[in-house]
Amino acid sequence: MTGAHAAPDHAGASRSVEVERKFDVEDATPLPDWSALPGVTSVAEPERRELDARYLDTTELAMAAAGYALRRRTGGPDAGWHIKGPKVDGGRVELGWPLGDDDEEVPDAVRAVAATVTEGELGTIARILNTRTAYELRSGSGVVAEFVDDRVTATDARTGVVRTWREWEIELGPDAPADSGPLFAAVESAVLAAGGRPAASDSKLARALGH
Repeated sequence: MTGAHAAPDHAGASRSVEVERKFDVEDATPLPDWSALPGVTSVAEPERRELDARYLDTTELAMAAAGYALRRRTGGPDAGWHIKGPKVDGGRVELGWPLGDDDEEVPDAVRAVAATVTEGELGTIARILNTRTAYELRSGSGVVAEFVDDRVTATDARTGVVRTWREWEIELGPDAPADSGPLFAAVESAVLAAGGRPAASDSKLARALGH
């Protein structure tokens, strides 16, 4: 995640606001042409990341029903425990904690935040493996957005069903314009021209669970 506005919160957690757009693409879809994006003057060299995420919820999916997602993820610059909140005004607040020595138990600080949503027993509901290629879209002074090309293998832990797909995400960075409307409109035009389409699922977790 590249979202701006990081600040300590909730027992040592980092806090950021994730503002992004997601798109579905086929395996052979070529990358978009970003040359017409407003404010973007260069594209950084690609960065390869191998991500492994375990998502937790109650048997009744109480957190998902309330718009939250809890995961433990390794790989990439933001490896750790994360809780994402419901989407508000186009963005989702994400809290993050570093990985600890115990890879299996939910840390107390994370569990305390989850308990504000549900007091039910938490267990693994999905595992998502993601080969990600990330590109920073830069202005002359900083990162406007991060574009990622994801190839995903997801297992629904409840049923054992495995699903694979490719998707793109673009998330606003620290140097994004205050009015992101024109930027996202240009992004969608570039994606559609390349052969992509708006994502059918709201999140990787939803798609992993067949939604």
